[in-house]
Amino acid sequence: MSESSAEAALAVASAAGGSGNWRRTTGIAGAAIGVVAAGAAAGVAIERLTVGRGMRKKARLALDSAGPYGSLRGTPGKAYADDGTELYYEVDDVEPEGGPAPRRRRLFGRKAPLPVTVVFSHGYCLNQDSWHFQRAALRGVVRTVHWDQRSHGRSGRGVRQTRDGVPVDIDQLGRDLKAVVDAAVPEGPIVLVGHSMGGMTVMALADQYPELIADRVVAVALVGTSSGGLGEVNFGLPVAGVNAVRRVLPGLLKALGQQAALVEKGRQATADLFAGIIKRYSFATRDVDPAVARFAERMIEGTPIDVVAEFYPAFTDHDKTAALARFSDLPVLVLAGVKDLVTPSEHSEAIADRLPDAELVLVPDAGHLVMLEHPEVVTDRLADLLTRAGAVPAGATVGGYGSSAARPG
Repeated sequence: MSESSAEAALAVASAAGGSGNWRRTTGIAGAAIGVVAAGAAAGVAIERLTVGRGMRKKARLALDSAGPYGSLRGTPGKAYADDGTELYYEVDDVEPEGGPAPRRRRLFGRKAPLPVTVVFSHGYCLNQDSWHFQRAALRGVVRTVHWDQRSHGRSGRGVRQTRDGVPVDIDQLGRDLKAVVDAAVPEGPIVLVGHSMGGMTVMALADQYPELIADRVVAVALVGTSSGGLGEVNFGLPVAGVNAVRRVLPGLLKALGQQAALVEKGRQATADLFAGIIKRYSFATRDVDPAVARFAERMIEGTPIDVVAEFYPAFTDHDKTAALARFSDLPVLVLAGVKDLVTPSEHSEAIADRLPDAELVLVPDAGHLVMLEHPEVVTDRLADLLTRAGAVPAGATVGGYGSSAARPG
C-alpha cells in the first residue's frame, strides 16, 4: 500500500470496531476519514446485492490458489539493525555457467552480466514479494537482494518501537538498509531500487552514508516515491475531506494503535470494503488482473494495524530533497504512475528536476503499485537502467518477462 491505504485502513477500522467511549471517540473521525472509502463502498454495496458472502470467499480462495504471485523464494539471510531489530532478506544468485543460457540471451544478449547486485526495497504495508514480476524477470540473470522492512513481512518488529516507544522515522529505515547491504552485499557494485517508502529509504541511506553511494552504487531507481512534501497530498479527495482527515488523523492514529486487537477484528468484518479501497488506491487500470489485485490485498492485510499507525507519521516529516544530489553523477530511473493518488507523479517530476540527467518515465493508466499493474514497463526500464550502468550488455531487451499475462512462477 501506500501512504493513503493507511488512511483507508483507518477508516474501515474506525467504522467497524469498538463500543462505548471508543466508538463515540472514533465515530466522528471515522466518518471524516471515511470520505476516502466512499467510491469503493458504493461499488461494494452493489456487489453485495448480487454476490453472496460465501461466493466472494470462494472467489478469494480460487484467486489465492491460481495466482503464483509472491511464491518466489531465494537463499534466506538475516541482518541486524542498530537497535537489534532482525531484518529478513533473500538472495537470488546468478545462475552458474551451463544454466538456462537462452533466457539470459533473451534478457541481456550473449555476454554474461557484470557482478552487480540489485537491492530492492519495498513500500509501506507491503513486503519483498511486491517485486514479484521484476524478480521473476531478473532471476538467475543478475544477483538480487530482496528484504522486508522492519515490522513488515518476515522481519522482526522494530525493537526501538516496541521496547522504547521511539517513533519510526525514515532515517532509521536508511540505517536498516545499510545493515542489509553490509550483510548481503559486503563488496561489489550495487544498484538500489526503491518503491514508495522504499525509495525514501534509499534517499535516507544516501543522506547518511554518502561514501557508500560514491564508492559502490552504480545506479538508482526510484519508483512511485517522493523526496518530501507528502503532507500536501490530497489523495484524490475534495478540500473539505482532506482538511478533515488531517485534523483528526493524529489523535485517531494514537487511539487505533492502542486498540490493535479490536481494530483487526473490524478489518476482518469489513474485508469487502477494505478490498475495494485497496484497489482504488493501488491501481488505476479498471481491468487489472483480479489475482494481482488479490495479491496486493493479501500483502496489505498482512500488516498489523499498529504497524500501520506506527509508521504513518514518518511520512509527514520526510524530506530528503537535499540528499538527491548524492545521485547526480549516477544513472537514475524515476518512474511513476500518472494516476497515482498516494505519491502523485508530480513528486517524481520534482525528483527528476533535481536530477536533470535522470530518465523520467510516467506510465499512463497506472496507480501507486505500478510495478504490479504494468510490470512489463517497470521491468523493461530497469533492464535499460542496468544497461546504462554497465551491468549488462547494450541492446538488452526484456521481451515478455515481467508481464502479468506471462504469470511467471
